[in-house]
Amino acid sequence: MTDSTPRSTLATHEVHNQPPLRGDIDLWSTDSALREAMSREGGQTAVVTNYARMMGSAEMRDAGMDANRHPPELVLFDQGGRRLDEVRFHPAWHKLMQASQSAGYASIAWQGTSGGHVTHAAMVYLASQVEPGHCCPMTMTYAAVPALSANSALADIWRPRLTATQYDPSPRPIEQKSSATLGMAMTEKQGGSDLRSNTTRAEPECDAYRLSGHKWFCSAPMSDGFLTLAQAPGGLTCFLVPRWLEGERNAIHIQRLKDKLGNRSNASSEIEYHNALGWRLGDEGAGVRTIIEMVHHTRLDTAMAPAGLMRGALATAHHWASHRSAFNRNLVDQPLMRSVLGDLALEVEGALALGLRVARAFDGDSAEDRAMARIGVALAKFLGNKRCPLVTYEAMEVLGGMGYVEETGLPLYYREAPLNGIWEGSGNVICLDILRTLAKEPLAAEALRADLMAAQGSDRRYDAALRAHLERWPGLPAESEARWFVERTALLLTASVLIRAGVAAVSDTFVTTRIAGERGHVIGALGGDMSSELLARI
Repeated sequence: MTDSTPRSTLATHEVHNQPPLRGDIDLWSTDSALREAMSREGGQTAVVTNYARMMGSAEMRDAGMDANRHPPELVLFDQGGRRLDEVRFHPAWHKLMQASQSAGYASIAWQGTSGGHVTHAAMVYLASQVEPGHCCPMTMTYAAVPALSANSALADIWRPRLTATQYDPSPRPIEQKSSATLGMAMTEKQGGSDLRSNTTRAEPECDAYRLSGHKWFCSAPMSDGFLTLAQAPGGLTCFLVPRWLEGERNAIHIQRLKDKLGNRSNASSEIEYHNALGWRLGDEGAGVRTIIEMVHHTRLDTAMAPAGLMRGALATAHHWASHRSAFNRNLVDQPLMRSVLGDLALEVEGALALGLRVARAFDGDSAEDRAMARIGVALAKFLGNKRCPLVTYEAMEVLGGMGYVEETGLPLYYREAPLNGIWEGSGNVICLDILRTLAKEPLAAEALRADLMAAQGSDRRYDAALRAHLERWPGLPAESEARWFVERTALLLTASVLIRAGVAAVSDTFVTTRIAGERGHVIGALGGDMSSELLARI
């Protein structure tokens, strides 16, 4: 720029009315709802504090953007034509995996310390705000640990490496690795959620099996092994199929990487087993019962991830509104914008509170805790994921046209928003599962009812709504009413958790708007009087 540059040209480069760069963000100190819930539900505060500060740094958030700009690549053959079946990632992906694995994302729930599942769930919430794609392999690694109890010999080999606080992406046999990740391969073209229609075959060979067949979805094909289902002589059975054998690759051929709407940093694939070697977990014919332990724990993460996505989108929108003015007023000071932001904050508060309450049930060791975990995680997964796409869209709208631009990060949240509602059981599957659980497990119904009743006497509107709910459905609903029943039950359970948490500004507003029906159905119909205290908590 020289003295001869026209003043009119200089003026076009003056930047004003734009928010400052966010820089390093302490995701712990800026989130009062997280701090309160961690204390309430018994999580390990020091672990989550450190992880929150690390993940909120500008360096890690930039890595998240880079990992999505440079998606994984499939390398099928080496230059000599030998099969590789490898997935290669940008260095940013490995930085994220190293950070989260070393912090204990996949392992802390299994270290024998109190509040491990609550702590893990909080880490899912935080990681989802920064880069949700790398959560997939760690979530499955976390969730595979209890399924390994079906084979103690395999558990002795794999569990120490799955629960190691290290990151070892090297393609080597499991015995040569310091840590490992496990993926999952269940879905086939003809079946989808109907797993019993799977056609992959497993033929016994000595103390192992040889698997042949095609899997339409294999999550995280770069993992060191996969839990999978195949038809053995005794019926549908669960197997652990390692990617590497001693001195050679197992016969797992990656057909292609899925071209997905979101989750772009993470590899999802189709694979074929070509007489691949696998080891049985559980009895022949007990495949679904065995692998359901993994599914149960991945569902916790699919309930927590939408809370994190919504929180990330809300924080981005709030930052914009706090530093952007229109018509001579900051956006955040305008009544209608405050109503929108307050309403979004209420969605985040509810999803986070319910998710961590359910995580506490995972930490419990009583039959009642286990029953509450089974029914509660399904309710939390259903409700949070139905709200997430709407919340992320509304956050985009706060920014106007910039909300549609990649560099803000909001398109990433929006693309990710539908995923967890589909993964590990879409809406109808979850609703039917809830009905089956309530019908077949009386203790689950009792645990749910006890949690709903625990908030009685604090808010007459909640009490009236709960009575009406129990009168409307004294037993199980008709299948055609399952979504209505599940949504209402999940809303009441969220309200119960929030009422007992004792933050009146949150629970009163939630009951008013979500339970008593004293508002419209769109985001932003909250009303100014209810917004101020919610905004102060963002």
